[in-house]
Amino acid sequence: MERQDAEWPRACRTAVVVPVLKDWWLPSAEYHQQLHSDGYGQLLKRGFQLSWEPSAGPCYVCEQTKGKCSYNHRGEFVGCLCSDGSVRTSDCRHRSSKKKDITYMVSAISALYPKRYTYSEVKTLTESFAHKLGKGGFGTVYRGSLPNGRLVAVKLPNNSKDDGQEFMNELASLMRTSHVNVVTLLGYCLQGPKRALIYEYMPNGSLNRFAFGRNSEGEKSLSWEKLFGIAVGIAHGLEYLHRWCGTNIVHFDIKPHNILLDQDLCPKISDFGLAKLCMAKESIISINGTRGTIGYIAPEVFSPQFGQISSKSDVYSYGMTVLEMVGARENISKNSETSSKYFPQWIYENMEEYCLNAGGISADNEIVRKLIIVGLWCIQLQPNNRPSMTRVVEMLECREGDLHIPPQSLLC
Repeated sequence: MERQDAEWPRACRTAVVVPVLKDWWLPSAEYHQQLHSDGYGQLLKRGFQLSWEPSAGPCYVCEQTKGKCSYNHRGEFVGCLCSDGSVRTSDCRHRSSKKKDITYMVSAISALYPKRYTYSEVKTLTESFAHKLGKGGFGTVYRGSLPNGRLVAVKLPNNSKDDGQEFMNELASLMRTSHVNVVTLLGYCLQGPKRALIYEYMPNGSLNRFAFGRNSEGEKSLSWEKLFGIAVGIAHGLEYLHRWCGTNIVHFDIKPHNILLDQDLCPKISDFGLAKLCMAKESIISINGTRGTIGYIAPEVFSPQFGQISSKSDVYSYGMTVLEMVGARENISKNSETSSKYFPQWIYENMEEYCLNAGGISADNEIVRKLIIVGLWCIQLQPNNRPSMTRVVEMLECREGDLHIPPQSLLC
């Protein structure tokens, strides 16, 4: 959409992605025939018409005063958050009798725009950093709770030599994202050298706990069906980052440690400290120095002889993560006779036997085989031979029998 009227200074010059429900399709016989043959994806690619009238309704007045419109759960305009911080309701007064709607509006705005906290408030949320959840090269994570009782994870980045670059990378990345498979940033602290990031709390920790046969607490491993669902969720999250979030984001550090699991084991991509933001049409990325984790870094990231750096570098890391999820690395490391081999090569040589032993029943065998084939495609040596994350999602959703093993072109 693009509006050229001279009297409208805030012309829309960017693409807007909106969900389209299947109930909205025209009920004509011809349309249903197209839907059956082409699927929703092709119909969406053909496009559909949207109408937009910016001068209609109270939101126009709100935007003219540089405010932010808000709506209640019924889709009704309930007020305007003004540039001076005050709140005007639908009748343009500062005071309103619709207390419930104003509460909803403030809550909705808070969800869209992460709150800025002082360092003193961060200490209060974490009870002076009393409950440590984990520590790594990125910093230390503590459990905390908001005034409404909601649990949160508070990350205090390390004081590194990058002068806060990783912190700003993560803040800039997550303030641009909103997806079920990307961790939600609820707030942040930026007070001189004191910095903190406040996320939604993930009760099941990271995927690293479940990547192999048993998690770190000795509990039973996840079922193959659950692991497959996690792999699909990560793929959807990466597809969103690479394609659908406006300013495209390449993560550069996909690995089990950076995939968090909520109470329903829904995966959330986290830790955007090494992420790179790029224009929507930018395919080749320039970075300073190698970034990522050994074992998951794409070959082109540490040596240009393998190709150019792009979103396909995340695809490689995703493939290594998937192969680790099926236990390939763990299996080969326990076998003294084959431990010197590169584990994807071992998978090529022992795939049928491994799928049978790991899967057991036929349904699980099919899942294991599909994950391995997708993983092997993702770690192809040349970036151009790897699928996009959109294609990865399609591969995961198709029948296992429709997939074929890629040529053996791997990093030795």
